[in-house]
This record gives sequence, structure tokens and C-alpha cells, in this order.
Amino acid sequence: MADTLDIFRALADPTRLRIVHLLRTMELAVGEIAQVMGQSQPRVSRHIRILVEAGLVDRRKEGSWVFLTPGEGAAACAMFRWFDHVRPSVEEQLWIDADIARLTAVRADRAAAAAQYFAEHAGEWDAIRSLHVPEAEVEAAMMRLLGDRPLGRLLDVGTGTGRMVELFGASADGVIAIDRSPDMLRLARAKLPAEDAAKYRLMMGDFNALPLDDGCADTIILHQVLHYAQTPRATIGELARLLADDGLLMIADFAAHDREDLRTLAAHARLGFSDEQMTGWFRQHGLDMTAVETLSGGALTVKIWVGHRRESHVHVLRTVGTS
Repeated sequence: MADTLDIFRALADPTRLRIVHLLRTMELAVGEIAQVMGQSQPRVSRHIRILVEAGLVDRRKEGSWVFLTPGEGAAACAMFRWFDHVRPSVEEQLWIDADIARLTAVRADRAAAAAQYFAEHAGEWDAIRSLHVPEAEVEAAMMRLLGDRPLGRLLDVGTGTGRMVELFGASADGVIAIDRSPDMLRLARAKLPAEDAAKYRLMMGDFNALPLDDGCADTIILHQVLHYAQTPRATIGELARLLADDGLLMIADFAAHDREDLRTLAAHARLGFSDEQMTGWFRQHGLDMTAVETLSGGALTVKIWVGHRRESHVHVLRTVGTS
């Protein structure tokens, strides 16, 4: 009863009701909410504190920013379901529509920040891209390997600029994208679609100890990330922990190479991987290697390894070479 009373008290204020409606549209930082509502950040923060205490809003720190999402407690979820069946008054709907329209400015600011970051770092990324086949070929191969299989709950680890979310997010039931860099998460957030944005969740995390429950993902993608891992076998074990039964893990990375300059140029901890290494690590963590694709063309060869978790099946390895 106390939870319910706290929720109704929190929602008695029109400003807090507007904040809840905004957050049910998309995840927002405190400053972004203040921007949309045309109010000072300290005032918005006070309202948010009340909503957090009532369990209606969850806070998540990301570097120096604080991001907010709708609460996930039972009482809060019940209230949100009730929202879905109650028609707002004419005045309330005007506020809701105006706030949603002002979210366009937030998205524009995110896109501008992303464009600036890309411009500042384009030279570094282009230098590495020039060493292997075009990303379009890698992405096409990944899409081909996933085929018509339902993605279900998609987890993109080391999301970086959010390209995998952009590519596969629309086909998933829900998306979690994780990166250890707040700057990268801001890039990824700029790519979230305006439609159905609530199904996307971006969060900070380290791939060696991800803040997620066992079996929370049906499809996991690790795109050009594993070469940063000091202990890649342990990283694959952590991903296997998160994979549900009958789930799929896709890793795109480099084949073993001798480009020592990448250790200093791009902080690569590992100079690629062999099929034997990857197959062994998959097997150690209960995954069957079901596909390997090779994309040659340049100083570096890109590999895509696909592992499948199921309780029992015939082990099949399909190797595809592309020159």
C-alpha cells in the first residue's frame, strides 16, 4: 500500500507526470529533460528525485551524465499499464504532444555531437578500415549468417558507434547495447530510431563482468571488440553466461596476424585469433561452433565465428571462404 500511495503522490504533480511520459518514449539524461521542458536542471532534478523514490524512475550513471528510464518494479509497471488504457485530458495531451515534438531538438543535439566526434577521430578509424575488406561486406556476411532466425532479445557488447544496433535493432524484440565508454554510448544513442525507441537500452559495462542476469539474451553480437580483451577466453565465458538456451553468439574480428603496430596505433591487446582458438573457447563454455566465415582482402583478414547454445545437437562446422 505504501508503494502505491508514494506513486500516486509522485504523479499528483503535472511536471512529474510529463517526465514519466517523456521517459516512456525514450531514455533521457537529466539535462535533456530540462531542455525539453524548458525548466532549470535543479528544478527538474528535484522532481526526478521524487519519482525515483517512488520507484517510477530508475537512474543510471554514465560517466558524468545521469540517464533515466521508467522504473521496472511491479507497482510501477502496473501503473504504466494503467496509463496505456486511460485517455489523457485535452490539456494533458497538448503538453504530451508538445514535449514529444521538442524531443526532436534533443535528437538533433545528439546527432551533432556524434558528427563532431566522428570528424575528430575519422583518421584513426579510416587507417584501420583501410587494412581489411569494406565494412559493408562484413555486415552483409553477418546478415547472411543470421538469416531468417528470430533475433529475440539482442545484446550488442562493445557497441561503439552503435552500428550493430542500427543494423539489427529493428528485427529484435528488445535491444541492450553496452560499452565501457560514455563517449561511444553518446554516439550510439544518436542513432536510435525515433519510432519504438523504448525497446532500446544503452548502458555502461565492461565485457569481462557485464551487469546482466544469466540467460538474458537470445542473440549476442561482439563486433570488432574481442581483440581488446586481455583474456578473450574469459570474455567468451561471460558472454556464454548471458546466452539463453538455443541462443546464438556471433563474433566478428580479425584472423591471427602480425601487425604489431596495431598494439600502439589502436590499443589492440590481441593480434587476431585462429579458428582452433575460437572453437576451443566456444566448446569450453558450452557453445558449438556452427559457422565460420572468412573475408580476405587486404593486410588483415576478417573472420566471423558463430556459436550456438543448445542442450544437445549434432556438431556441424560450416566454413565459408570469401576472397
